[in-house]
Amino acid sequence: MSAIVLDDVLRRLADLPSLPAVVMELLTSIDQEDIDIAVLAKKVSHDQALTAKTLRLANSSLYGLQVRVTTIQQAITYLGFQTTRNLITASALTGCFAEGRCPAFDHKAFWRHSIATAACAKVLARRVRFNQDYAFTAGLLHDIGRLVLVSSYPDLYQQVMEYRAAKDTYVQDAELAVMGVDHVLAGVALAEHWNFSDTMKMAIAFHHDPGAPDAGLLATIVHVANAIVHALDLGREDDDLVPAVSPVAWTALGLNEECYLQVFRETELQYEEITMILMG
Repeated sequence: MSAIVLDDVLRRLADLPSLPAVVMELLTSIDQEDIDIAVLAKKVSHDQALTAKTLRLANSSLYGLQVRVTTIQQAITYLGFQTTRNLITASALTGCFAEGRCPAFDHKAFWRHSIATAACAKVLARRVRFNQDYAFTAGLLHDIGRLVLVSSYPDLYQQVMEYRAAKDTYVQDAELAVMGVDHVLAGVALAEHWNFSDTMKMAIAFHHDPGAPDAGLLATIVHVANAIVHALDLGREDDDLVPAVSPVAWTALGLNEECYLQVFRETELQYEEITMILMG
């Protein structure tokens, strides 16, 4: 069953909402050094809603800038190209999937959880000296496969949510039981379809399995951030089960209890503000 469903998932990716062209360009240019930043800034500024959201995010406490940025070009100057690109991507993604086709799936709770995971991953990344922008984006995208499944198979996903509630099980187990495919597979398929970098693909692929040989540190950071956010219940999801944390991942980050308490506090402070911007 799984192979048929996965092939079908791949076929249906073409019907998913497409991101604004300029965002697609940003995603495919992740590893390019010779990109003309002025041209891209100009293209982004043609999309007023996207620009407004991105600038609000750039001026949020998440980045603690001493100056107020009013243009994309300024954001790039003060925050750097990588950070600005990730903010533009975050701003575009949170508005691009249709809501309401699957009544049991709480779209807002999904994004609250994803945004909180992004904020927490960024805080953790700073502690372990990993690229904070990658961590933020990977946290935001880690469950994107759920949106792929909900958008492509709303009726089946309704059954997934009902199965999950009846059996009191994890979403991933319910997806596999009902659909024969889970949000990790769907997320990796979308990441390939949208030309995400290999680093990002690996984080999506292994965020539930950070002990796998190829998982990498980014998957470890997202795995721990995801568990912390479930434990803090920032997504405010009904019957939210806290996933078990991989001891390998917990040890790999090497943080002590005091560090984690600070991480919890920082995540909660930043989460409220970012949620208001990205979901407002």
